[in-house]
Amino acid sequence: MSIPDFQTTMLPLLQYTADQKEHSFHEAADALSLIYHLTDEERKELLPSGRQATFDNRLNWASSYLKHAALLESTRRGYFKITQRGIGVLQQKPPKINIEFLMQFPEFQEFRTARKEKTGSIETEVETTNAHTPEELLEDGYQKIRQELAQDLLNRVKDCSSRFFERLVVELLVKMGYGGSIKDAGDVIGRSGDEGIDGTIKEDRLGLDVIYIQAKKWEGTVGRPEIHKFVGALYGQRAKKGVFITTSSFTKDAIDYARGIESKIILIDGRQLAEFMIDFNVGVSAVTSYEVKRIDGDYFTEI
Repeated sequence: MSIPDFQTTMLPLLQYTADQKEHSFHEAADALSLIYHLTDEERKELLPSGRQATFDNRLNWASSYLKHAALLESTRRGYFKITQRGIGVLQQKPPKINIEFLMQFPEFQEFRTARKEKTGSIETEVETTNAHTPEELLEDGYQKIRQELAQDLLNRVKDCSSRFFERLVVELLVKMGYGGSIKDAGDVIGRSGDEGIDGTIKEDRLGLDVIYIQAKKWEGTVGRPEIHKFVGALYGQRAKKGVFITTSSFTKDAIDYARGIESKIILIDGRQLAEFMIDFNVGVSAVTSYEVKRIDGDYFTEI
């Protein structure tokens, strides 16, 4: 069974608290996951940010909306129980509880009015799709922007000269933590393709080991012969570590070959290159940032 949307979980969550006892969020999540027959993989499925499980996020929003409608109340951090209004709602045996249902309660109407003044477009989409939480919509939008940026970034990289591309690769590796400063870390040692090696970079600030670099601007797919040539160049330098970076992609044969040899060869294709450039701010700059915040329960704990 697929992961239910957050509005679908509202009624089962309220029914779970019908015993009028205090329940923890984790207990409720475990109970509802059994009701929906979720697999371990579905329970572990994460939001695009990778910071929270999708099911937990949706259940969090469901409980939040029920609290705003005064059907549930928080008892202490991470715990809640049903209210008298919530008991009355269950006695009516509604077929479902969703945003439309909750709009009958003045507390929820006030919450929605205040929220729409700040995030009207997001709330409208939530009501329309009936599936995604506001947090999911924010993350989905971010991923779409990121994908478009990655493609635009890769196109710009492909338009650059081979020499510029080699320097870009060294700068990226430095930003990723290799070698220290640009001055100390990288050395572009030859024109593109000289002996199959385009540059070197220290593995750490002390220079205890050296990583050899092949940076190829390539329109076609990079196959095993090119990787074999790079490995041969490493052997010629008595080296065992290398990074092969291309603006295109690698064949399965090339990937399998790199995995099966003694030398440690990392293959980075154009898509991964663009993602790394975004993550480590190479060729991009921040325009706007948003922080998603939650209540700090410890702050409101009275001693």
